[in-house]
Amino acid sequence: MLDRDLAKLYGVTTGRLNEQVKRNIKRFPDDFMFQLTKEDCLRSQIAILNNKRGKHLKYFPYAFTENGIAMLSGILRSDTAIEANINIMRAFTAMRHYLASNAQVFQRLTKIEYHQIETDKRIDEVFNRLEAHQSPKQGIFYDGQIFDAYTFLCDLIRKAKKSIILIDNYVDDTVLTLLDKRDSGISAKIYTHNINQQLLLDIARHNGQYPIIEVEQFKKSHDRFLLIDEEVYHIGASLKDLGKKWFGFTLMSFISAEEILAKIAT
Repeated sequence: MLDRDLAKLYGVTTGRLNEQVKRNIKRFPDDFMFQLTKEDCLRSQIAILNNKRGKHLKYFPYAFTENGIAMLSGILRSDTAIEANINIMRAFTAMRHYLASNAQVFQRLTKIEYHQIETDKRIDEVFNRLEAHQSPKQGIFYDGQIFDAYTFLCDLIRKAKKSIILIDNYVDDTVLTLLDKRDSGISAKIYTHNINQQLLLDIARHNGQYPIIEVEQFKKSHDRFLLIDEEVYHIGASLKDLGKKWFGFTLMSFISAEEILAKIAT
């Protein structure tokens, strides 16, 4: 509130109010009181209102925060200011007694809030575990289920935390698009039998714009495998042909990706 408005509220003149403030200036730090600038006055139309009366501002008014308003009640000597100060003191004392008498209630509320936070964390952990294990371990897609097969593979790729490795003898640019569904920082590599000029061109253009996908020739595999971190999926069709004909998939829980990679290296 402005000094002139507070002067009316407390039943004193603006000059008297500001005089008392100056005498007790240490009681009014910056978060209790500050003086408006010319720009502040123009924005609030204070100068315009005064000019309409044929007057000009001799000084820029002071503005008081909630703390400053309360402090004023303690330094002014008008009946209104004294009554306001008494009410503030009574309210402060009543609040202190209330907090003291209800300390145990607040402690219980704090414990309840803490237990609720812990419960929420446990619920989140349960859902995260369920989400991590919700991918089916085996199944079959029939011809025409192109989108279903596509979303299934996308979900597998998105759940990777470290790496994705595809062993597939028939790869084209659509497979590169599928692997780009992985999160940032996840490595991707393809082992394939046929590396022709078109695939080399697709890989070069892809890696010039998107996160790198490595390609290496590998001639020992007949089937298709998708390695998601440590999991190994056997895929019955090349990824570029998903949904065009019947194919099955199986999570091979008896072997790890590390074992497969060790066999490739030999």
